[in-house]
Amino acid sequence: MNEKRLPQRLKTFDAIMSAFDRKEPFARFLGQYFKENKQMGSSDRRVASRLTYNFFRSGNAFQEFPVHQRLALGEFLCEEDSNFANLLFPELEGQVNESLENKIKFCEEHFDFNLESLFPLSDSVSDQIDKEAFFRSHFIQPDLFIRIHPGKEANVKVVLKNAKISFQELEENVLAFANGTKLDQVKEIQGKYEVQDYSSQLTSQLFKAEEGESWWDACAGSGGKSIPLMHQQPKVRLMVSDIRNSILRNLDERFTKAGISQYRRKVLDLTKENSILKEEFFDGIILDAPCSGSGTWGRTPEMLTNFDQDKLDHYSSLQKEILDNVIHHLKPGKPLIYITCSVYTQENEQVVQYLEEKGLKLEKMEYFKGYERKGDTLFAARLIK
Repeated sequence: MNEKRLPQRLKTFDAIMSAFDRKEPFARFLGQYFKENKQMGSSDRRVASRLTYNFFRSGNAFQEFPVHQRLALGEFLCEEDSNFANLLFPELEGQVNESLENKIKFCEEHFDFNLESLFPLSDSVSDQIDKEAFFRSHFIQPDLFIRIHPGKEANVKVVLKNAKISFQELEENVLAFANGTKLDQVKEIQGKYEVQDYSSQLTSQLFKAEEGESWWDACAGSGGKSIPLMHQQPKVRLMVSDIRNSILRNLDERFTKAGISQYRRKVLDLTKENSILKEEFFDGIILDAPCSGSGTWGRTPEMLTNFDQDKLDHYSSLQKEILDNVIHHLKPGKPLIYITCSVYTQENEQVVQYLEEKGLKLEKMEYFKGYERKGDTLFAARLIK
């Protein structure tokens, strides 16, 4: 970065951080900010995005430093080359090209840095998580993952290769890309894949639905779990629900693109007994529960400084409240698939224990460790009523 551009870059950074009120995800806010500031060129937007995200990635660390030095330290840890870090914090000169491991050691030795200080409530993270690897992963931008619709695999890969778009093939129908890859600009593959983190895709291994069964995706959102369920077993009788009709309209669009037409949809508040369902019972229920999202904060690092014990308590109570109402509609001997994108024991293992106390039998539970592959970390459990 040209030293003469530094004051303007900092001014833009300060303006963005001052305007961000944390009432919405930072990505959404930043997109709107750029729309309202059309004088910013593509280079300005790219640098502003990089600086703000790298600032958030240092989480709760370096709180004793002035904001611009914290920004420099975030740049230092996240980038392989950053004149910006050197210009703002001369003590970093000659270190930015080192490995992440060496840079973390440098910060420990010179800035009293502790990796665990990055993450809120680090002591509450599950013992099943490699905390050092997980915390360190927040300095690395996650990949973009897609799941290709059945029968479209060969066509999609040929089109991508012809377009000279690099990808890693994780499974026949699962591809990984560098974050920011403009797949939406490749018109020939639109409607032939779903954007979904690999760990989220792997949770579908626990479904094991059978032909003719009735399944309920209780917190369906835009259909991220229902689509793989229907691709696994197209003859499942599916009901989807969410508290937001606007989200279910998004689900309708995604289902149409995925070739799914046979399903029911309902707007339901799962914190209340659902008289609308009366005594309807299901052969399988998927509950992708509202949660802290702590396993996905590598994508939303602004959350690292916006979470506390009260919020964790709120989510774990909400999960149990929803489960109490949902499991009433599960047939005996049939599975509940409980999923979160959290790494906190209180939202995962402790909720499973609560369900066991309710009489459900744990068949399997697992953390899908995205920090091992530049992705999200999710938890899933399969319990039998």
